[in-house]
Amino acid sequence: MSLLPKVVHIRQFDTHRLVPSGYSREGKSVLIGIATDDAMLRDLFDIDNATNERLRAEHGQSVELGPHELVFGVPNARIVNAAFAYAHPLGSRFNGPGRGAWYASFELETSQAEAAFHKSVEYAEIGRFEDSVSYDDYLADFNAQVHDLRGEKDFEACLSPTSYEASQSLAERMLDAGALGVVYPSVRREGGTCLVCFRPSLVGNVRVDRTYRFTWSGSAEPSIRTEERS
Repeated sequence: MSLLPKVVHIRQFDTHRLVPSGYSREGKSVLIGIATDDAMLRDLFDIDNATNERLRAEHGQSVELGPHELVFGVPNARIVNAAFAYAHPLGSRFNGPGRGAWYASFELETSQAEAAFHKSVEYAEIGRFEDSVSYDDYLADFNAQVHDLRGEKDFEACLSPTSYEASQSLAERMLDAGALGVVYPSVRREGGTCLVCFRPSLVGNVRVDRTYRFTWSGSAEPSIRTEERS
């Protein structure tokens, strides 16, 4: 088996990334409701900002993500930077816990299937599938050389539906080699295509499209409907 998968040029517009609306939208902080005066509010914001991983990364306080890698002065820079600054404690398919990545899908249905699966895993842990969550669909364009796992039998372990061990190990080697990202078949929707981007500057023309409401009513499969943005 070769050390890394083959490299292809990807030019894909309107990829889909679903972000929970609670994280997506900037609005009044919940801290306002618990502060008794402006001085307390400033203190609370200072404490909150000290633990904000995106702000820490933007100010050069992240171990694995430098501010020179992040994006500034472009629409939705906050959303792009947050994807890299906040990583799951156990990592995701192609990143470890120390550094995030931008995951997206070529098809909306694939992005919905991926989001529904990962949220359902959280509900399975507590044994309760009763909730309703809205997601904002962020479109982004990509034009870059990435590694391609489609049809690569030597790397089938990286597409395991239950383990990220092989894929995280591969991603570490890719990052060390300066890789930009990976295109791969969706594990959660047959026929779907996913893309993970390792470099914030390559996430281009980010904009919000529609909002979708996912509703779990007793099963792991949510109903999904379009929702008007407030």
